[in-house]
Amino acid sequence: MGGTEQSVNSGGQGPVTEAVSAGQPAQAHPTGPGAVLALIRGGRATTRARLMAATGLSRSTMATRLEALTEAGYLEVSGAADSTGGRPAGSFRLRPDSGVLLVADIGGSHVHTALADMACDVLVSHRRDLDVAEGPETVLGQVAADFRRLLKEAGEPAERVRGIGIGVPGPVESGTGRVVSPPIMTGWDGYTVPDFFRETYDCRVLADKDTNLMALGEHRVNWPDVQHLLFVKAGTGIGSGLVLGGRLHHGSQGAAGDIGHIPAPGLDETSPDAPLCRCGNSGCLEAVTGGWALVRDLTAAGHEVATTDDVARLVRSGNGDAVRLLRHAGRLLGQGVADAVSLLNPSILVVGGGLAHAQEHLIAGIREVTYRRSLPLATRDLRVVLSPLATRAGVTGAAHMVADALFDPAAVDSQLR
Repeated sequence: MGGTEQSVNSGGQGPVTEAVSAGQPAQAHPTGPGAVLALIRGGRATTRARLMAATGLSRSTMATRLEALTEAGYLEVSGAADSTGGRPAGSFRLRPDSGVLLVADIGGSHVHTALADMACDVLVSHRRDLDVAEGPETVLGQVAADFRRLLKEAGEPAERVRGIGIGVPGPVESGTGRVVSPPIMTGWDGYTVPDFFRETYDCRVLADKDTNLMALGEHRVNWPDVQHLLFVKAGTGIGSGLVLGGRLHHGSQGAAGDIGHIPAPGLDETSPDAPLCRCGNSGCLEAVTGGWALVRDLTAAGHEVATTDDVARLVRSGNGDAVRLLRHAGRLLGQGVADAVSLLNPSILVVGGGLAHAQEHLIAGIREVTYRRSLPLATRDLRVVLSPLATRAGVTGAAHMVADALFDPAAVDSQLR
C-alpha cells in the first residue's frame, strides 16, 4: 500500500512538520507565537503595532514572538505598511516558500491533483479522467504518480512536502480520514485514505469529503467574511458542504451535508417506479438529478453518453433532451436545497460541479425553486451564485485544510517549543 517508493523523511526542516503527538492535543497559549501567526495569516493584524494592540503584549515580548516565527521560517517581512507617524512599520506575512503542499480532489469520474505553496496558492496542477470505482489502490496509486509528476514539473524535492490533503466523493469519518459506507466508491468502505501516503511522505496527511473541501475553498478565497455558506455540488453525484459560524461543519461523525440521499420531491420511494439509487435506497434526490442518473436517462432516450462530461457537452450543443432533463433536475434539486436554506439560513449558496457549469439551466432551476419555496426571511438577503473557483474549488479547499492543521496555534507553539 503506497510502499513502492522509499520513505522520505523531512528531518524536521521548516516550520510545518507534525507537531502534536498522539493522545491529548496540546493547548495553544492565547497570546503565544501560534496566536500571533494566526492573526497575521488571517490578515487581522500584520504590523507590530496592530499585533500588540490585538494581543496586549509588550513591544519586547512581541519582538520575541516575531523573531521566533521568522527564524523558524513561518514569517517574512513584506514591506511597509501605513503608520500613524514616524517611519513606516514593517508588515509581516506568511512565508509562502517554506514548503509545498500536495493536494488531490477525487471525484466520481476524475482526479484533479495540484501542488500548492504554504499560502495555498496553486503552483501547478493536473486533471485526468479516472473512475473512483476502480478502488483505492488503483486510484490513490494514480494520485501518487501524479504527485511525483507535479513535484518534478515544479522542481521541488519530496523533502519539501509539508502536508498532503485528499478529497473523496463519499462520507469520511471526521478526524481519521476513514471512508465509511460510500454509495459510489466500490471497494473503499473502511479504507483509511491517509495511510496510503504515510509510508512515502513524512508529513501531515488529511482526508475529507470532496464537497466539504469545495465549500472551504470557496469560503476562504471568495467569501472569507461570510459566516454561513452552503455549497452544493452537482456532478456525477449530488452533495453539499456547510460553513456555519465561519467554520466548516462536519456534524458529529463527518456525515453532514449528504443532500443527495434525501428523498426526491414528489417520488414515492416505495413505488416500483422509483429509481434505484447507488446507495441502495430508492427515490433519492441523486437518483434523478445526479450526472450518472442523467447518463442513464439519456442513454435510454437513444443518446451515446457515458459520463457527466458527455451530458454537459450535449447540453452545450443545445440537445433538446439533455437541456430538458437538466432543467428538470435543477428544479428538483432546488426543492431539496430550499429545505436546506430554510433550515440553515445561509447568506451565500454556491453551486458547483460539472453540471452546474453546463450553461445556466441547472442553476436557474435551483434559484427559481429555492426563492419560491424557502422562507421569506431565509431568502431575503440570500445570494445564489455559480462557483467562481469551478474545477479548482476542491484542490484549493484541500490546501487550506492542510494549512489550517499545520498552522494551528497549538501545533505552532509545540513546534517552537
